[in-house]
Amino acid sequence: MPFALITGASKGIGKSIAEQLAARGFDLLLIARSADLLEQVAKAISLTTNKNCQWLALDLAEDQAAESVFEYCNKNQFVVSVLVNNAGYGLSGRFENYSAQEHTDMLRVNIITLTKLTRLFLPSLLKQPAAYILNIGSSASYQAVPLLSAYAASKAYVLSFSRGLFQELKNTTVSVTCICPGPTDTNFVNRANVGTKGQKAAERFNMSPQTVARIAVDSLFRRKPEVITGSLNKLSAFFAWLLPKSIVERIAMKLYD
Repeated sequence: MPFALITGASKGIGKSIAEQLAARGFDLLLIARSADLLEQVAKAISLTTNKNCQWLALDLAEDQAAESVFEYCNKNQFVVSVLVNNAGYGLSGRFENYSAQEHTDMLRVNIITLTKLTRLFLPSLLKQPAAYILNIGSSASYQAVPLLSAYAASKAYVLSFSRGLFQELKNTTVSVTCICPGPTDTNFVNRANVGTKGQKAAERFNMSPQTVARIAVDSLFRRKPEVITGSLNKLSAFFAWLLPKSIVERIAMKLYD
């Protein structure tokens, strides 16, 4: 069975997507920073699904991370037919509160490594009778978010890149899907250093990672180009399009101030 490669697979949405894909019969290659967590997740999925579940501990903020993943797959002769670019994180607060290196690391994970993995694996994906790319965007893909400025901009890139690539590959065997979740019950708010107000707002609207993953995988195999998870998030994206940008941005900023 061809492999599904999932980045950021040790917890949250990535872990749940891995579980969904294994249940559908795919062997897995899980990528994340924590070797201990990856080993635990791989063992648990293997036990419950009897699928081949490999893992590679790697910091995707490293300059050659994408090349390392690609070389690992070639060395082990893993044929990848599903590429899930799930890894990503944010930095909450004023832009100047973080160093240039901290912003660079985040953008490398959210944009550069995602793009490089897609480019590196695309030729082999095109050789498969059916292949899929799943990119994880965000409800922040649809507007500027003050105090999450660089993160929101990175997710706008993910959505735009995914939609463009979907059209480029429309007459091939490869489909591209971008899933844009809103608040999800993951470690995002902690790693992003989101304040108390933002955490409380997110808690009121949180979806479970299992629900987001189920929507994502279903949408992937239906070859949908773009899906916003949850009716509230769809409504939010509609108002972000409808209302003046300055109003939308001031409202968003109040959540993180």
